[in-house]
Amino acid sequence: MKKAMLFAAGLGTRLKPITENCPKALVKVNGFALLEIAIQQLQKNGIESIILNVHHFADQVEAFLKSKKWDVEIHVSDERDRVLETGGGLKKAGHFFKGESDFLVTNVDVLSNIDLKKMLKQHREKKAIATLAVRNRISSRYLLFNEEDRLVGWKNEKTGAQKLLFNKETIAKQQAFSGIQIISSQFLENIRQEGKFSIIETYLDQGKNHLIQAYDHTDDLWLDVGTHPSLEKATKLLPLLDKKYDLGL
Repeated sequence: MKKAMLFAAGLGTRLKPITENCPKALVKVNGFALLEIAIQQLQKNGIESIILNVHHFADQVEAFLKSKKWDVEIHVSDERDRVLETGGGLKKAGHFFKGESDFLVTNVDVLSNIDLKKMLKQHREKKAIATLAVRNRISSRYLLFNEEDRLVGWKNEKTGAQKLLFNKETIAKQQAFSGIQIISSQFLENIRQEGKFSIIETYLDQGKNHLIQAYDHTDDLWLDVGTHPSLEKATKLLPLLDKKYDLGL
């Protein structure tokens, strides 16, 4: 697994007023842009080539990328005209992963020391079409899994909305998605949605006929740097992300 995608096109509305003049990807933690932190973490995990989508202040992101020397290849998927969300963004960048058996997709504003080597090992052993990093935490939305950790549904705690993939499947657990996933090439080929859509929508669509597996990393460090309180927490968490995993696969 040598390639990855970073979702970096978000508006970062919860981080206003910072993001009124700066894209979320360039918001800084301890003097380092979230984008730089993400790229360095991917590099430490054996990733050699990265594609990231841009929309909000796209020119700033591209200028930042050109201002530094990277030890990995960096490519840009341009969504200036219309932000496509996670599912649409991945589909637009799908050409980048041609010939790859599997690849990593993650959010630019997620900090974690998740063991990607272990996650990849499970993904390949289970022969899953997608493996989703999840954890036990309070959230407004949950993914639902059976006893074998197969995706069987989704629910929204605030609205009460719920989608089940199978009528008689037992729901053994509900966990929150961490914004980190390993995807097989077949998943890309099976995407039926067009335009702007969430990748969760695609998981629920493909999970009916293909194995989408949970990877529980509750014991790992993890933080979504999407709000001002979490940005403050990130300053303390960042120095702890010193575990290095060499995929070598």
